[in-house]
Amino acid sequence: LGQPITRLSPSPNALAGMRLLALDNGKPGADFLLRRAGERLAERTGAVFVGLHRKKTAATPCEVELLDRIIKDADIILTGTAD
Repeated sequence: LGQPITRLSPSPNALAGMRLLALDNGKPGADFLLRRAGERLAERTGAVFVGLHRKKTAATPCEVELLDRIIKDADIILTGTAD
């Protein structure tokens, strides 16, 4: 209310054409948050959002098979954890 409208600065094209993948750590809501963040980051930077993969559980490291697939499918991996 009464605040000026703020616009984001243009994003650099350093990520243009790179394959961006989101890794869901299994926490509630992480899939939605990471997918949306990946889609928006791709839109802003020219990266290509190639999808979301999910670990079996937040309590363990990424499974070797999943990690191998991610390495083949993506140049950039977006992930995070929180409660």
